[in-house]
Amino acid sequence: MTQTITGLFDHYDDARTAVGNLAAAGVPSGDVSLVASNAQGHLSAVAQNAVAADKIGEDAGRGAGLGAIVGGTGGLLAGLGLLVIPGIGPAVAVGWLAATSMGLLGGAAIGGVAGAAAGGIVGAMITSGVPDDEAHAYAEGVRRGGTLVSARVADHLVTVAKSILSAQHTVDITERGEAYRAGGWSHFDPAAPPYSSQQAAEEHERLAHV
Repeated sequence: MTQTITGLFDHYDDARTAVGNLAAAGVPSGDVSLVASNAQGHLSAVAQNAVAADKIGEDAGRGAGLGAIVGGTGGLLAGLGLLVIPGIGPAVAVGWLAATSMGLLGGAAIGGVAGAAAGGIVGAMITSGVPDDEAHAYAEGVRRGGTLVSARVADHLVTVAKSILSAQHTVDITERGEAYRAGGWSHFDPAAPPYSSQQAAEEHERLAHV
């Protein structure tokens, strides 16, 4: 049997480190996913140009994939590409969660709820066993500039995976969700405008002083 273990990171490099640690612990790369807002330009200017050439605006509503762009150090991260996720915008994405999100955006029904209506990434997380309120908070965290790492792990790797994805630099998703709600947020909205690079930077600055 397998369990899905998920962690949110405010800093992209911390998420990349977690992915490497999962690989070192024996979690297959095919069972790990990384999804991050590209508002702060995690992929290069070359990647951004590729997105522009693919007419990102026309594809945003469909959550279309925008080409595989090599952007990592090997293994899972070598497959990083850009994906447009409603409510998040251009996202650095790789792995099963990103692929499932795209499938849901095509309109597949999960638990009686159309994936597109649920925001794609939220529906994909709920389907994998993430509680509804946490799934919305995770997606909102990505929208605000964070990076999500999710791993499907066999029972004998659950303890080590939880340790990696609940390390010092991982967001406490319960506290973060409460903080979002205290500010008037209620749920992840796929129709909400994506964060700009300035908004993402301001969010990171604010969190650094919380």
